Amino acid sequence: MGHISVIGSCNMDITVEADRRPQAGETVMGSRLIVSPGGKGANQAVAAARLGATVYMIGCVGDDAYGALMKKALEESGVKTDYVETLSGITTGTAHITLAEGDNSIIVIKGANDKVSREMIDKDWDVISSSDLVMLQHEIPMDTIGYIIDRCFEAGVPVMLNPAPYMDIPKDWVRKVTYLTPNEHEAALMFDGMDRDEILISEAGKVIMTVGKDGVVYGEAGKVVKVAGFTVPVVDTTGAGDTFNGAFATARCEGLAIKEAIRFANAAAALSVGKIGAQGGMPWRKEVEEMLSCRK
Repeated sequence: MGHISVIGSCNMDITVEADRRPQAGETVMGSRLIVSPGGKGANQAVAAARLGATVYMIGCVGDDAYGALMKKALEESGVKTDYVETLSGITTGTAHITLAEGDNSIIVIKGANDKVSREMIDKDWDVISSSDLVMLQHEIPMDTIGYIIDRCFEAGVPVMLNPAPYMDIPKDWVRKVTYLTPNEHEAALMFDGMDRDEILISEAGKVIMTVGKDGVVYGEAGKVVKVAGFTVPVVDTTGAGDTFNGAFATARCEGLAIKEAIRFANAAAALSVGKIGAQGGMPWRKEVEEMLSCRK
């Protein structure tokens, strides 16, 4: 039986809510603390596993309480954690989020995520090389990402790269990956000097571009195809993009055509914004199938 390997970040999101941000040297009282599992790698692994894929997470956590919580959360969603390494003497990656005055500010500590190395990829190559798809994002070292892309390309293993948070990447990566899933802003930076349609048509079937509430666009047979999103009440958009990526990967590995895979992923992403938290709102397979059957 095939599987998806997600190689990426495992974070704990530590969110505080307050009426306003403190000035330098000032203390203010907050109203709520939320500690929840996150990280783009772990998020995408959870999304795919909840939707029925067999998913192996490959990454690092620290030997601390957050690392134990992270692995427990992954396992509860059905993600296999055999290849999540617990490292001594280093903290699990964290995102420290302040919600105040209608906006958020975030400090990210990479922690153990910065230790996902070439050596780790070599050690775990058996599970990576037998994958139906390898999923990558930009929250582990870029050198490691390039190494994975090169090895997978040489071995004929399909790769999906979600280029977020945005960083400049070698043009060679675009050629070697099977799917590239930027949002409109990331695509404009990545393909400097090209407009949206030029990007999609020149990279037909490879670039799957999310365009917010308008849905998703991609190129096919010399034209741009748009797949509309679903209109739903929004509680929290955190993790919606990661849900889309995990769902799209699952659908493609099951053999759905690109357009149908995008529609499936749009439904999953729409469901994810109805609850608080990146992973907390991620839907299970039955929920997505129910939405699709109701909105044909």
